[in-house]
Amino acid sequence: MTTSLGEKKLQLTRLADKPQFQEITGLVKRLMAGYDEPQEFVRGKTRIPLNVPTYGAPEVIEALDSLMSTWVTMGAKVKAFEAMFAYYVGMTHGVMTNSGSSANLLALSSLFLEPGDEVIVPALTWSTTIFPIAQAGGVPVLVDVDRETYNISPAAIERAITPRTRAIMPVHLLGNPCDMDAIMSIAVKHRLAVVEDCCEAHGAEYHGKKVGSFGDRSTYSFFFSHHISTIEGGIALTRFISEADTMRSMRAHGWIREMSCRDAISYQNPTIDPRFLFAYPGYNMRPTEISGAFGIHQLPRLEGLVEIRRNLASYFNQELGRYQDWIQLPSEAPNTRHSYFAYPITVKKGAPFTKKKLMDFLESKGLETRPIEGSNMAIQPAMWHINFRADGLANTQYIHDNGFFFGLHHGIGIVEGEAIVEYFHEFFSKL
Repeated sequence: MTTSLGEKKLQLTRLADKPQFQEITGLVKRLMAGYDEPQEFVRGKTRIPLNVPTYGAPEVIEALDSLMSTWVTMGAKVKAFEAMFAYYVGMTHGVMTNSGSSANLLALSSLFLEPGDEVIVPALTWSTTIFPIAQAGGVPVLVDVDRETYNISPAAIERAITPRTRAIMPVHLLGNPCDMDAIMSIAVKHRLAVVEDCCEAHGAEYHGKKVGSFGDRSTYSFFFSHHISTIEGGIALTRFISEADTMRSMRAHGWIREMSCRDAISYQNPTIDPRFLFAYPGYNMRPTEISGAFGIHQLPRLEGLVEIRRNLASYFNQELGRYQDWIQLPSEAPNTRHSYFAYPITVKKGAPFTKKKLMDFLESKGLETRPIEGSNMAIQPAMWHINFRADGLANTQYIHDNGFFFGLHHGIGIVEGEAIVEYFHEFFSKL
């Protein structure tokens, strides 16, 4: 008697209920527990990395279940995570992708930009906020940020608007919410779309609402270093089924398979096999089912992980506040919740040391540091290949020259936190 592939898949899926799988589950739990055992920390020698893994045995076991079922590309677990995350943010539809960069490209492509259409974006951001604008056919317009918040300046947005402006793409940089009242007011006034880049702002809130719930579309990244991770992965959110349909089609080659209106499109094209009927020029941005498996277990951890980051930021602000004549520390605006992707510091004008000197000292002690994003993206050589517009970037350049950050995450406990503060004390005591 032969077994069809479909029957075999069904049998493999049922392995999760068999004693053999329970043995594997127990082994995974025991092995993963070993990674959580505290290691000896030696001040000045043990490295404090920018991030540590956020996942554990439940994610690994769920991924094994997907692997054993042989359904490893996007399926039921991806759909479940899409619905969970959209509900968490306060949007209606989620379209998971293979990265946050792809989520940006997908959201922008669904605007159907025409040649010459402009999208206003902060100059201080990560590269894959800006590049997808050009890749989707638009012109990035890089504007300045606020020096205190690192976020896009509403006044700079207003100055940059032209008859060709189609959209605003604010970035909630490092988890700090933008001034969405001002941005949405400008968007309504000029009839512009808003695509919120929330790739570093999981759990951040503005006036009691999650960032990502204000604009027409929003995007998140679930890369390994972010608040929660699906290893690689991202998501684009919208409140409208028509926009979700477009993004679901574009995500997978442009075909109609996941569109709510697929039957109507098929009816209009009776000579084309509906399994291979393409409604839009598309990409292959599909996530794996393993990413969905991670996501459904990661999301319930998010609030706790954000709280750890917020507590760490509060501790560092308190302990490092004595040095505010020389360094700018992060702050939280009234009626917002900062989710602290990282802890940014800007060396102030007139300080008796440079950014590089402070970064080099912290690195010598084992504290990993980074520039603030791509810093001033307008001066990156990659921009030579892009048609863009930019001017008046004084604050962005200042942060480029003087700003950096170190990580905030659940791997920084009391001992590590005290060590970081001690490193700063030692640096400043030698000035």
